[in-house]
Amino acid sequence: MSNSLSIVADQQVLFAKEAFSTFGDVNLVDGRSIDRQTIKNSDVLLVRSVTPVNESLLKNSKIRFVGSATSGIDHIDQDYLKKSDIQFVYAPGSNARSVAEYVLSALFAVAELNDFALTDKTVGIIGHGQVGSRLGRFLNILGIKCLLNDPPLAELNSDNIYQDLDEVLTADIVTLHVPLVPDGPYPTRQLVNNEFLAKLKSDVILINTSRGEVINENTLLDFKMHNPDSTLILDVWCNEPGINRELLKETLIATPHIAGYSLDGKLKATYMLVDSLQQFLNNNIEIPRNNLPEPAHIKLELGEGSIQCAVMQSYDIRSDAVGLRNLFTLEENERDSYFDNLRKYYPNRREFKVHTIKSQMHNMEMEMKLEQLGFNVEII
Repeated sequence: MSNSLSIVADQQVLFAKEAFSTFGDVNLVDGRSIDRQTIKNSDVLLVRSVTPVNESLLKNSKIRFVGSATSGIDHIDQDYLKKSDIQFVYAPGSNARSVAEYVLSALFAVAELNDFALTDKTVGIIGHGQVGSRLGRFLNILGIKCLLNDPPLAELNSDNIYQDLDEVLTADIVTLHVPLVPDGPYPTRQLVNNEFLAKLKSDVILINTSRGEVINENTLLDFKMHNPDSTLILDVWCNEPGINRELLKETLIATPHIAGYSLDGKLKATYMLVDSLQQFLNNNIEIPRNNLPEPAHIKLELGEGSIQCAVMQSYDIRSDAVGLRNLFTLEENERDSYFDNLRKYYPNRREFKVHTIKSQMHNMEMEMKLEQLGFNVEII
């Protein structure tokens, strides 16, 4: 591969032009429009989750390096890439904190709306990888009981931290953090089916930030019709961007696949790909790290409710839930592009770790919990 590469990158790969132009010419394109013609004379392909990367796309191309700035890889035909001697890398864990913060914000929002304390609830976490484990740590810090289910990890783990799925489904809140696996010993495609839903409480709070296809959406709609006290919080959908509007109507909080869309997470993914490309090329080119906008300081008195206040001031999920509702006002031929544009023009969102809590009062227990969640605390 030459020193000056031809690179095609999804325009949603944050700072792709700035980060990869040192390696060669970068052509930014819409991820859904990437096709064989687009990549015909390119050496490197950088994508996000909306671009299926397979033989149909890559056959007879010059591509020798594919990077996905995502933690999920169900859009990648890894067997074909390996067979074709095409290097593949991705960004596992890059957006784990972002997704965990999204779920925490969702929990505080629904608790406020329904007037209950999260410490009175049990949360079932299905999938205990990068995201699920981080969310579990957040909830443990807050004293919220968690039930964990992850059969593949349970096989490798001898300390019995995992429960059977049936037990986890008895939780008040169930949140999904599994990869999309179509087959094998532990498939997750349509994991949420009739049998799964029949074991949930009638007033369960169900959250999905993994992949839409983990849920049988028609079955979930039927469950919701028969269990009106249940609550649905959905960030991912089958057939994106052409999502199920009937299901959208039945959600309390619905967002356009942006749970992992923090600026910090996207930038981390970009530089994970930069580091991998450097290793692939065996060079040590110094790549400029971009300056990010400064987060606002959060001022509050540390006391009861301070954690919820800090979380919601840092990121209030309800602001993201407003936009998707406008789908109902649009003509059918406008909906898909509207969904994509909500993602394309998503506002800058920063993670807890870049926010500083400024307070005039000492509260050692509260300060410790805030710092464990990732916030900086400064007594003024």
